[in-house]
Amino acid sequence: MTTLDQRAPILPGAKIGLLGGGQLGRMFVQAATQAGYQVTVLAPSLDEPAAQIAHEVVVADYDDLDQVERLARSVDVITTEFENVPADSLERAEAIVPVRPSSRVFAVAQDREVEKRTLSELGLPVAPYAVIRRAEDLLGAVESVGTPAILKRATAGYDGHGQRAIHTADAIESAWEELGAVRAILERRIDFDAEISMLGVRGADGQIATYEPVLNHHHNHVLDAVHAEAQRVTTAILEGLHVVGVVCVEFFLCPDGALMVNEIAPRPHNSGHLTIEAHVCNQFQQQVRSVCGMPLGSTSRKVPAVAMANLLGDLWAGGTPNWVAAHDNPEVQVHVYGKSVPSSCRKMGHITATSSSVREAEMLVREARDRAGRRTKQRTSPSMTTTRLRAATDSSSSVRRLYRGSGLSTRHSRINRTKSPTLRWPSIGCLRGLSRCNA
Repeated sequence: MTTLDQRAPILPGAKIGLLGGGQLGRMFVQAATQAGYQVTVLAPSLDEPAAQIAHEVVVADYDDLDQVERLARSVDVITTEFENVPADSLERAEAIVPVRPSSRVFAVAQDREVEKRTLSELGLPVAPYAVIRRAEDLLGAVESVGTPAILKRATAGYDGHGQRAIHTADAIESAWEELGAVRAILERRIDFDAEISMLGVRGADGQIATYEPVLNHHHNHVLDAVHAEAQRVTTAILEGLHVVGVVCVEFFLCPDGALMVNEIAPRPHNSGHLTIEAHVCNQFQQQVRSVCGMPLGSTSRKVPAVAMANLLGDLWAGGTPNWVAAHDNPEVQVHVYGKSVPSSCRKMGHITATSSSVREAEMLVREARDRAGRRTKQRTSPSMTTTRLRAATDSSSSVRRLYRGSGLSTRHSRINRTKSPTLRWPSIGCLRGLSRCNA
């Protein structure tokens, strides 16, 4: 039975609390402000991208329960921009104000054991796995799962950290000790052809909307073949977890065409940035609508093709990028996140270009990125290996009141790959010329 949140809609003029200050939060604040809402951001620093443009900022660690409670008492609803906000903090908040998605959803997404068990209970396909809690579990786990396999910490793993490849049974003990001898799962390594992401959103009234699957490899038949199944699984997760908000479901596409759920992220997703230029209602607007109990927007495409390239910290190696040159083509849109410290492979922004064809959109976005890297003084342009490209087909300054909490926290994302530690950034529809950046 589907559980609905029957509370009255939260109307423009109300205050939204946002836990998290990164670029996803920044784009959420922009969407919420456009819709007439005020946003109070809780983040470790005023320098965070979302904090820079928020109406109010609470400077605090995410596990500072007193500050989280203070935030909850000052807003009408709370949401997050990343999935590793402590579930305890969300539980404290939702005793006072609606938290969307709920703390239960985050508790599932933050724990690989719970995530795998929950997905299995929903009847959804996951890689064979075994739970390891103590040394005595190691041999039985490798016997049941087999090799090659991936040993993953149950919690606190991110970006390929907290996991080890297991090629032979005798390697598991040392690998487990390297991870700290903590609770873990051993997951069979899946031989997949592609990784697929699908964004879905569920409103407080149970309405569900999904975007097209996002791929990191293209085969002519793939998109049509997997769309219906990815949509079915994503809908089952949204309903099974009683989600109110945006969720990204990451899949493995197996050689036989079957889909297997890798993990879920209860938030907007990097792969969904294309929706800003490509769709009637983008992922951040949907997040605002859903958490405020408003009707969902259309996920229809409004442009034939769009391409996107991430702007990584490497682009700043020779100084400030040439923004004038980057804006030279009127079909190009530049998004800069406001991060103060560029570093190698750190996402500092992205560029999108719209066109009538994928080929032309890719050309425009490549040219814009390359222009951004050209200074008035001669310098080497950034390597293609430091930029990830996506392509889609068919397709005020504010017055801030500051509350100071204690300590700083580290923001983590849960982008874990089982095939290799190389990060793969997907694309909607026809993908050409994908480049990679090693973590």
